[in-house]
Amino acid sequence: MQLKTYQQTTLDTLRSFLEESRVRGPKIAFEEIVNEPEQAKRLGPYLGSYTPLNNLDSVPYCCLRLPTGGGKTILAAHSIKIAQEAWIEKDFPVVLWLVPSNTIRTQTVDALKKAGHPYRTVLDEAFQGRVRVFDIADFESIRPADLRDSLCVIVGTIQTLRVSNTEGRKVYAHHEALEPHYAGVPAKLEGLEKLESGNIKFSFANLLHMHRPLMIVDEAHNAVTGLSREVQERVNPCAVIEFTATPQAKSNTLHNVKAQDLKDAEMIKLPIVLDEHQTWQQAVSAAVQSRATLEEEAKGENRYIRPIVLFQAEAEGREVTVEVLRAHLIETENVPKEQIAIATGDQRELDGIDLFSAKEPAIRYIITKQALKEGWDCSFAYVFCSVANVASATDVEQLLGRVMRMPFASKRKSEKLNRAYAHVPSTRFSEAANALRDKLINTMGFEETVAEGSILSAQQAMFGGEGYFERSSKPRPKLDVVVPANEALIVAAPTLEAEGISIAQTDSGEVRILTHKPITAKAREIIEAAVAPAELKGFHEAASAYEFERQKVLSPAELGARFFVPALLAECQGELIFVDPLTLLDDFEWTLSNTPARLEAGEFKVQDDANSFEIDIDGARVKSRYAADQDMLPMNAPVSDWTAERLAIFLDRQNHDPQLSQSDVLAWTSELVRYLTTQRGFTVSQLHRLKFLLSRKVRDKIEEARKAAKSAAYTQLLLAPQSRVEVDWKRGFEFRHEMFFAQPVYAGRYEFSKHFLGPDAVGAFDGKKAYGEGDEFECAQILDSLQQVKHWVRNVARHINAFRLPRQDQYFYPDFVCELTDGRLLIVEYKGELTVLAATEHRVVGEKWEQAMAGKGLFMIVEKEVGGLDMKAQILKKIDGVA
Repeated sequence: MQLKTYQQTTLDTLRSFLEESRVRGPKIAFEEIVNEPEQAKRLGPYLGSYTPLNNLDSVPYCCLRLPTGGGKTILAAHSIKIAQEAWIEKDFPVVLWLVPSNTIRTQTVDALKKAGHPYRTVLDEAFQGRVRVFDIADFESIRPADLRDSLCVIVGTIQTLRVSNTEGRKVYAHHEALEPHYAGVPAKLEGLEKLESGNIKFSFANLLHMHRPLMIVDEAHNAVTGLSREVQERVNPCAVIEFTATPQAKSNTLHNVKAQDLKDAEMIKLPIVLDEHQTWQQAVSAAVQSRATLEEEAKGENRYIRPIVLFQAEAEGREVTVEVLRAHLIETENVPKEQIAIATGDQRELDGIDLFSAKEPAIRYIITKQALKEGWDCSFAYVFCSVANVASATDVEQLLGRVMRMPFASKRKSEKLNRAYAHVPSTRFSEAANALRDKLINTMGFEETVAEGSILSAQQAMFGGEGYFERSSKPRPKLDVVVPANEALIVAAPTLEAEGISIAQTDSGEVRILTHKPITAKAREIIEAAVAPAELKGFHEAASAYEFERQKVLSPAELGARFFVPALLAECQGELIFVDPLTLLDDFEWTLSNTPARLEAGEFKVQDDANSFEIDIDGARVKSRYAADQDMLPMNAPVSDWTAERLAIFLDRQNHDPQLSQSDVLAWTSELVRYLTTQRGFTVSQLHRLKFLLSRKVRDKIEEARKAAKSAAYTQLLLAPQSRVEVDWKRGFEFRHEMFFAQPVYAGRYEFSKHFLGPDAVGAFDGKKAYGEGDEFECAQILDSLQQVKHWVRNVARHINAFRLPRQDQYFYPDFVCELTDGRLLIVEYKGELTVLAATEHRVVGEKWEQAMAGKGLFMIVEKEVGGLDMKAQILKKIDGVA
């Protein structure tokens, strides 16, 4: 299972933290990472200083924040291997995996035990299939050989450990069945609970203390910091990694994944279309209709999708119980009974059914009360319907995460299948919408502006609009005209809906024509053919007035104007390609042959004495005591079965790179081991003890070689005199209405008049002043005021649709993209706090793009002041072509 970019970035950040913790300590490692400018900006309100665990200052503790639907559990599985390599440095660590409830505990155990399940596959691949998974209730079945020869994952709840008095609690009790684990353990070993006799208590808690587990915490809010100091010391974790959507103040949030990252990665359905109804019967009927519409849409998809409705019934003793709702579906809505499944505490009709399979019973409707609240996951769920009023936050929570996961984590062809739907019996739409927004923020981890932009009313979904919480300063034009009763229009309603026009009968039998979108020639033709000539005058007058208002109010993007910027291409092996920094080396052969297979004393050194050893890596020192780990032997003690050849193979496997041949890496690691043993005097036993730290240095060396190869390839493609660089007017970047949906926007008082996407879609500016109204904002004001500028766009950095140019290691996203009145394009980057190196790389690739545009495009980097010229003067000088 290939990880999404945001998931890989999250894991890379975790690896950096643990590796730096190994040599510099958790506090310094954490604070250096989170205070890097880009990371600090990403963390936003979660940025803080490091808070160590009680009395465990040297134990790394961090939190990775991902909104619901981001794949926390799969990342937790991946994090075990990262922690093993970067911090634990044992072949087979012990993992204590904590979850918030017994329901989640059971589901997690089942998934981690099931062969072929994505979570289990990650562990099997990382540890060559030597994996044992235990429910914490079954800890007595753990054998010493399991802990010695396999990765052992023990899944439990935080409540199992959170006690002030251990008496009577199973995990803290004495168990004779655990006696084999304590053979040879010194009676005076510190930190272990004792019996009244003074002997070591054979408890599971003591077993954890001895083996120092990696603690994985899944959505247990405040679980780790909420443990007492005594409990933390009893468990004695070697490291703690928490995954949650809602970090606590002292959670040490290391990385923040935003909801927009999930949407860009096509992980979730957005927006949520929320529809209110007068009665529960109307809500149910509408949910059934929504599902039928989506099933028709799904027939055009390449992969099988069967949209499902989740119904939330009322509790026993209320009006609309599970049985009442089921009877209504069958008797009133004519739903076949075999399409309905009940999933409650007493009725578990989904057990054993694969909802993703076309061969299973065709379940299309699921009735529940609260059974789906925790851990249930079926991305075919599209429609949520509650028969109770959902103004309360508790009711809305049932919806979250259940209907938002995108099937196959890939955007569907039909836009309707990229949205989630909710039908609620509520006459207080604002309360329902506010409750939903609050839960998106507080439970799922959405940012406020993203949450508000993710909720549409049914009318907005059909006719256009910016969301229930729309902040537009201008009213959106709307065509709303009524004509006499007309059967032909009713028949043509589905066709007109595809053209963006709604047709509905009023209570008096008349027909209402409603839209926020342009009236297409096809729609106009259908309406004119259906409506009698004598009745068309009102429609034509309303349509003319509507189009006039659209021209005055809507942005160029909304009106259908085209704003296209050609991509920069470079010739590679006779073919013009778009240069992608992530795959830059795919078209070039590179090897390690030019990288010396050596580690000198300044890079890797070990000092050994009777009780401890100290490793010096690039000037940073790691000190370990033999007594700190019962598995640790003196550095020169023989290690069975480990030879120089096996060590070289280990280093090769740990640093597998798809762009390098295995023979190339193995030859290089073999030469490195030979050099360390023959020239530096290390024994194979010493190197075996340090194999994970050694592997880190191998990875660093390979990365240095990769950067050198990328630099050479980049130069050959774009910068060398013989490079062939062109732009492609067919392949490029096109700015469209709502392309930066749910991104943070400028919320100050200034109203831009020439922003192509509209004044309410100007991306947020960088800056420490209110609303980011600093130099970057001032540059935007200047562009907006120039008569030479037809329109411009605030380009959103790192957005999948944004205009970008390649650097060696990453993309460069210029701040502003403009179209001039003479047809030329102008790309503007504000220098701000750019480093000299970054500004130089930006300027070089920008000028290459300008050169390839052959007079049709300009590129410039604007500074606060250059040679006595302010920003406006610099821009005018560039536009006018003044040397």
